[in-house]
Amino acid sequence: MGQWQCVFGLLVVVVICVQKSSALSCYDCNSVNDKRCLGDENNKLTDDMKKPCPERKGKPYSLCRKIKQVIDFEVNGLQPDNRVIRTCGYEDSAYNNKCYQRSGFGGRQEVCACESDDCNSSSTMFASLSLTFSVLLMKLYF
Repeated sequence: MGQWQCVFGLLVVVVICVQKSSALSCYDCNSVNDKRCLGDENNKLTDDMKKPCPERKGKPYSLCRKIKQVIDFEVNGLQPDNRVIRTCGYEDSAYNNKCYQRSGFGGRQEVCACESDDCNSSSTMFASLSLTFSVLLMKLYF
């Protein structure tokens, strides 16, 4: 194995280990209470909305979530509404770094999950920064 391959392999391991060992930080808000949580051109997310994720039952949260909910018509006293909820998450599933949709009577939601700090900020969720960085380096050196 060449010198650059060894350095690259060590760098990838360090980046992944550092990311997993530190506390995750996510945007934490609900557009019902704070319109900035919408994150659109009129309502911008700000740094004060970033929060370190606490532990849940002694284990660290493993992902950030962005949930877009649409209530189409009045249901159980809830008026028609669109909202965005951004928060820490803990559920391991096949949907990490992906989005999925759920719908039911009177509403629907899109849930996106990602595993890097503050990754629940954008309208399109991207894979972990360390994965992206690793692929880029591999492309440059191999």
